[in-house]
Amino acid sequence: MSNGKMPDLGALMQQAQRLQADVARVQEELAKATCEGAAGGGLVTAVVNGQFEVVRVKIDKTVVDPNDIGMLEDLVAAAVNAAAVKVRELTKNRMSSVVGGMPGLPGLF
Repeated sequence: MSNGKMPDLGALMQQAQRLQADVARVQEELAKATCEGAAGGGLVTAVVNGQFEVVRVKIDKTVVDPNDIGMLEDLVAAAVNAAAVKVRELTKNRMSSVVGGMPGLPGLF
């Protein structure tokens, strides 16, 4: 019970439990989410899940040149990085919707 000067600890605990449940729910959703990144005008694509695991890489046969493996390696890296950037943004947006108004938590995600 609050006397106007002290915060209601029971209410704070309930709020913390709701926040914890919401964060866990969003983490589960993110683990199932995927984002795609592309490089070389879409000739190389990569799909990364919410746990930053590469799920799939697709390479158009026109970029496979045995004499220029370095270019293909760069395209794969760029596609994976583009997908990872999207996963980070998705994570940031979903988590900020849950913890957005909590003091002391800015920049957490």
